[in-house]
This record gives sequence, C-alpha cells and structure tokens, in this order.
Amino acid sequence: MAKSKTIQFLKRYHKWPSLLLTLFIILFSISGIIMNHRALFSSCDVNRKYLGSEYQYKNWNKAAVKSALHLNDESSLIYGNIGVWKSSDNFKSFSDFNSGFPEGIDNWKIEKVIQTKSGELLAGTLFGLYQHKDNEWYKLELPVKEERVVDFMEIGEDLYILTRSHLLKKVDDTFEIVNIPASTDYDGKTSLFKTLWEIHSGEAFGTIGKLFVDFVGFIFLFLSFSGLVYFFFPDWIKRIKKRGGIVKRKISFLKFNLKWHNHFGNWLIVFLILTTLTGMFLRPPLLIAIANSRVDKIPFTHLDNPNPWYDQLRRVLYDEDLNRVVLATNEGLYYSDNLFKTPPQRFEHQPPVSVMGVNVLEKAGEDQYLVGSFSGIFYWMPERNLIFDYITKRPHVPVRRMGPPIAAHPIAGYLKDKEGREILFDYNLGAGNISDDTGFTSMPAEIQDSPMSLWNLCLEVHTGRIYQYIFGKLYILFIPIAGLTILWILIVGYLLYRKQYKSVGKRMEK
Repeated sequence: MAKSKTIQFLKRYHKWPSLLLTLFIILFSISGIIMNHRALFSSCDVNRKYLGSEYQYKNWNKAAVKSALHLNDESSLIYGNIGVWKSSDNFKSFSDFNSGFPEGIDNWKIEKVIQTKSGELLAGTLFGLYQHKDNEWYKLELPVKEERVVDFMEIGEDLYILTRSHLLKKVDDTFEIVNIPASTDYDGKTSLFKTLWEIHSGEAFGTIGKLFVDFVGFIFLFLSFSGLVYFFFPDWIKRIKKRGGIVKRKISFLKFNLKWHNHFGNWLIVFLILTTLTGMFLRPPLLIAIANSRVDKIPFTHLDNPNPWYDQLRRVLYDEDLNRVVLATNEGLYYSDNLFKTPPQRFEHQPPVSVMGVNVLEKAGEDQYLVGSFSGIFYWMPERNLIFDYITKRPHVPVRRMGPPIAAHPIAGYLKDKEGREILFDYNLGAGNISDDTGFTSMPAEIQDSPMSLWNLCLEVHTGRIYQYIFGKLYILFIPIAGLTILWILIVGYLLYRKQYKSVGKRMEK
C-alpha cells in the first residue's frame, strides 16, 4: 500500500510540473539546436515588427553601431550590427554599402572596417575577412579555422588582423600567423564560465560533441511531446470507446509512446541532468557565483587548446608614441614593447572590462586611452595609474560587490564625426553626444527596419530574456527556477520509472 502511494505521489509531481514547463522546454530545445549551428542558419532573419518594443532599433541602440571610418574621398562609413552604410555629409544621410556580403543580417555584423595606408578597404565580420573591390565585398581566405575578425592594426607598412584567437600578418596576398607567447600571468587554466558554456553546447568535444548535445535537445523534445501524448490520449481513447469506436491501434501507440518515453528518460538521465545544470550557471544570478572562477582545462577536449589566447582576443592597438602594442582580451589588458617577441605583460592598473570583452579601444593622447565595454567607458592613463569614468569625468573607484555584470551604461560603440564630436553608443539607450546635447542624426527608416537574425532571437529565448514581457524584472530568476523545475521533473520521472520497473519485475517473478 505504501509503495502504491509513493508511485501515485511521484506520478502527480512528475506530471503537473512537466505540463507547466512543456512549452518552455520545447523552446529551450529548438533554440539551443539552432544556436549550435550559427553559420548554417546565418541567412535566416526575423522581421522585428513581430517582436516587442524591447527588440526595436531606436536611436542606434542594440549595438547597431560599433564605430565609423572616414575615407580618403571625404565620405564616411558607419558600421556595426546593421552592416556598413556610407555617408557623404557627416552622417546626415546614408546609402547601402553591403553589396557582396552573403544574405542574412548575421553575415552583415561588422566588428571593424579599415582603410589601409595603401588604400585597401577591409572589413572584419562575424564570419571572416572581406575586401571591397569594384563596389563589392569579397571574402579573403585566412589560414585559421576560427575566422571571426575583431580588429586591425597597422605598424609602418605592415597590416595585422586580429581574430578571437590569432594575430595574423598580411604578407603580399597571404597571411601569416604571429605567435603570441603566453602572458607572464598565464596559469594554464580557463574560466569556469567558458568550461560550462562549452560543455553545455558540446563544443568542448568538437563537432561530435555538438551533434550529441543536439541529440539531447531532440530527446528533450521527444520527452515533451510524448508526455503530452500520454496526458491527453487516455481521455481521448475513453471518449472513442464510449462512442463505440475502435481503439486498438491507438492503445498500441500509447503503449509504444510510454515505453520509449521511459527508456530515453532512463538511458540518458545523466546527460539530461548535466545539460540542465550547466545551462543554469550561464545566466545571472547563478553566473555571478562562478564569474571569476578558474579551473583546469579538461584534457583531450576543445578546451585543452595549446593556444593560450584561444577565444580571448578582442581588440588590438599600436601606440606609436610608446612603440607599444596594447592587447585587449576578455580577461584584461596587456602590452608588448617588442611585437610579442617576449610574453605580453599585464597592465598593473586596469579599467573595468566586461567578461564579454572590450568594444572600444581608442588612443586619446600620449599614454591615454579610451576603453569601453558593457562595464562602462573609461579614460585610462596606465603609466600614471589613473582611471576616470569618461561619462561622469570622475576618478574611478573600484567597488567589490555581487551584482549584475553590466554597468548603467553598457557601451557598444564609439565614434568621432568630422566635426570632432564624440558619440557614444549605449547598448540600451543608443547614440549620445559626450560633449553636448546636440545628439546624433536620427536613424533612417531603412536602417531602423533591419531584421534580427534567427540566431539572436534564439539567444533571447534560450537565455530567458524574451520573457521580460511575462515576468517583468523578475525574468532574471526564470532560468534558475526553470532549471530547478526541470531537474525535479527528470529526477522524479527517473525514480517513478525505477519504482514501476521493480514492481513489474517482482510481479513477473511471482
């Protein structure tokens, strides 16, 4: 009798939480599978008019603009997540300058545009390096697997290209990898956040790992849909029987459905729990607890990369006054006085930098730099150990506190127009003039109507940010609460299966 009550308890508390979370689990699974194959879905866009106000472009927000380039012919290019647009009147009007890029707004996401001393026009994008010739953009092949170009640097007549993992030097029409030795503070470890991220996506184990995580995503989908079948089919079958209908095949399907629902849940329980747990720690508030933790690299995985800078590089700058290269990573700022012939040195005093990396690195004078990220923008004089908040003009005072990893003004971009006005691009608020209230030109309708990539929409769904419309500011708790509920569903379902399995086994023995 007690065993029967236990089974009834487990059934009840497996069924109702599952029904409550089914739609969200389906959305988690579909969005996760798409996110695992960004290049494959890069041509797929979503019209922003079907999304809420939070996802509309207003005043050049949402990283629409990273920066601008003033060309030799007196025109200018403005670029960012909306692609490249040309202006001949100091950003008062714009014309499309994206011809040649592949279809899909993801392929138009530009990190940096440069016009070299020799006149070449190059663009670093999410998916590679492009050169502009005869009014078209053409992709150039790079000798590295990871082709996300984030910055450029010129030293004399030499051009350097920075990807997220490598520094390349252009030699005639080819590119050579410049070896950057491990920094003097390199500990051979990696961040716990990155480790959990790559386990969650399967990337830690290469293509096979990603495909296996896709399979786990499909199992979540199967468990969700088969659970719905088991919930609705019995009553449907009863109604058919009352009308005198034939239900034999429907009952067989229901048994088949339950059999494989139980088998997949039982066989893959470890991987289902691991996927859920790792996902919970990739978003605040649980992310805050692991943000600064470092762990040993898992041997024989993607994380165990011999390149000490793998997926860490964000910006590079050559300071002619000091004959020094400044290298910004997602873990801090470094310098080299001999172009990396010896290990780079970490700056002793550093401005705050978001874990997502530096978005702005500009020379502002001798031994003076602007450093902007989602942690704010700062006027930094490393030789004098001085750091000022560039918006408030006050000295930066470090504060150790647990809280959101994003500042009041998350900086996505920065530019100077031809009149010398400094325009900051706040990710949320958009463009603002740093020196006066004259603002920046209005966002033209044709740019404002730029779509959102399917990948980015899936990111909003997968991280729970899209549920702000339902939960308001409490949406930040959605991921941990949903994660705990999914863990409960999985564990209770597993216990229920084992209880029933043992009960059936004992009856058979008798």
